[in-house]
Amino acid sequence: MTGSRWIGLWTLVKREVGRFFAVYRQTVLPGLISTTLYILVFGFTLERRISEINGVPYTLFILPGLIMMNTLTNASANSSSSMLQMKLMGQLPDILQAPLSGLDISLAFILGGAVRGLVNGVLVMLLGVFLIQMPLAHPWLTLGFILIVSWAFSAMGLFLGQMSDTWDQLAMMQNFFLTPLSFLGGVFYSIAMLPSWAQSLSFGNPIYYMINGLRYTILGIADSNPWVSFLMAALMTLIFTALAVMTMISGKKIKQ
Repeated sequence: MTGSRWIGLWTLVKREVGRFFAVYRQTVLPGLISTTLYILVFGFTLERRISEINGVPYTLFILPGLIMMNTLTNASANSSSSMLQMKLMGQLPDILQAPLSGLDISLAFILGGAVRGLVNGVLVMLLGVFLIQMPLAHPWLTLGFILIVSWAFSAMGLFLGQMSDTWDQLAMMQNFFLTPLSFLGGVFYSIAMLPSWAQSLSFGNPIYYMINGLRYTILGIADSNPWVSFLMAALMTLIFTALAVMTMISGKKIKQ
């Protein structure tokens, strides 16, 4: 890359990262507050009825799922909202005319979302460590897995933002795809508690593998082979990154 491309890429990355840090009350604090409420309401309350799952106290069991929900939600929201906002405000032509390739522009958006997902995931993880003494069986693997998932869902968010023409379209994709799959991915339960047909459906839910993999890195337990979860995370990263970059290069739904 030439010097001007590095400067342009770095400038866009700083813009995307600074964008969510500037409004941290909307992008960081809500995740911490909602997780605390989930712990108080679902954890401490339901733990009286469900004392443990797979030998782990119920409150500890749901923490990895809550971390993953915050991670993937924030990662996808950052890149998708930023892309759609620039489309609707007519700011994209200025960036497209800069000496940057479609790959450069895509990487900037994806990196911004990945940083937001990583920051939110790590903060919720620290909340669990200090609030309920959550253990970290494999701390470096935990951080690496959160980063990979953040990248994957940031790339997915960028693709959704590229495909959307209105805020309603973007919200529909998130509300009818991301949110239901997150809650059905085993955040509050083990899929071993489900009937066999429901377990089979869970294996078709990509977010299940994200939660299962993170639960293994934190608690050392998993409902299925954790290496399959790691492979699924890597595969999603490659697929959504390729989709976002190819869409940016082609200009489809971007160059109006």
